[in-house]
Amino acid sequence: MSFAGVSVVADGKLLQPSAESAMVYSGTASGRLVVEGYSRVKHLPNKRRIMGHSFTFRAGGYQWALMLFPHGCVGDGSSMCVYLFLDQHVAQPVKVNLQFSFMGGVDKQEPAVKTCDFTNSNRVLGEHHFIQRKDLEQSGHLKQDCLIIRCDFTIVEAAAADAPFVKVPLPPSNICEHLNHLFVTKVGADVMFKVGDEEFAAHRCVLAARSVVFMAELFGPMMEGTTTGVIQIQDMEPNVFDALLRFIYTDSMPEMMKVGGEATTEVTGLRQLLAAADRYDLQRLKLMYEERPCGLIDVSSVAAIIGVAAQHYCCGLKEACLEFLKVQSAVDLRGVMATSEWEHVAATEISLL
Repeated sequence: MSFAGVSVVADGKLLQPSAESAMVYSGTASGRLVVEGYSRVKHLPNKRRIMGHSFTFRAGGYQWALMLFPHGCVGDGSSMCVYLFLDQHVAQPVKVNLQFSFMGGVDKQEPAVKTCDFTNSNRVLGEHHFIQRKDLEQSGHLKQDCLIIRCDFTIVEAAAADAPFVKVPLPPSNICEHLNHLFVTKVGADVMFKVGDEEFAAHRCVLAARSVVFMAELFGPMMEGTTTGVIQIQDMEPNVFDALLRFIYTDSMPEMMKVGGEATTEVTGLRQLLAAADRYDLQRLKLMYEERPCGLIDVSSVAAIIGVAAQHYCCGLKEACLEFLKVQSAVDLRGVMATSEWEHVAATEISLL
């Protein structure tokens, strides 16, 4: 029989949730629930449990928890209740041979084994009348105000047969949170950049894993001069480089930047970040920012946006601008062509004209 772990409860609170991380792959398991300070626990209100599904262990391919109601949850509250809780939904019933007993007591009587069918509508099963409280307090099961309850159970239907149908809930990935914490705390940072008057600490391996340009600069033929000292970044604003690093660590679109303490126009901010993404070959960031301006296109901004799209080879954004221009009136088109941005486009992007 595999040991699933021990959960220690004192004053109604879990002290050592070792069972929470236990992993038992066989279909037979044994768990322990240790209640220290029973004299204090016994005064808890009726139907109040001192263990719940927050402290689980895994056995036979399923997630389980032990539950104890010192004053019971049925009847007049004179009996202690103990249960095994199936902490997940299943495609079909799970048949379990279940047995609760005391450890360390003088009663040598072998407890009865009961067969239970755990289903989605009936996931809490066990002993409604495990023992009368008065009998417990007069028995030898209490030692130095401590009580140990043992739960032995066997899954009759092998978990392996059900595995393809059992959906085990998984938490969402938090790797971006961990990397962002690494970026904020600078723990283990091994490279320093200077952009304008500001310095930025980062991790070579993270940058290289995310950008082939950083890979070449930090580990490839271009690495000469980057192993010691501070790496100078030219032709980029500090806040743009900061936004670039935040994307590298979090894979999320940076917030609107500020230039000289004032919020820049969205088109200007997008132009700067697109240039940075293009410079370091961050294609995902380029696509994210290529999609965003499509909702900003109007008569006053289309010339600036189409110039950015052409400069950084954003084909989708360029096509969106051209489609917008197709449906404009002659008056609006003359207005667009009168802007300084359009003059720049006409001088530099002949193929676009």
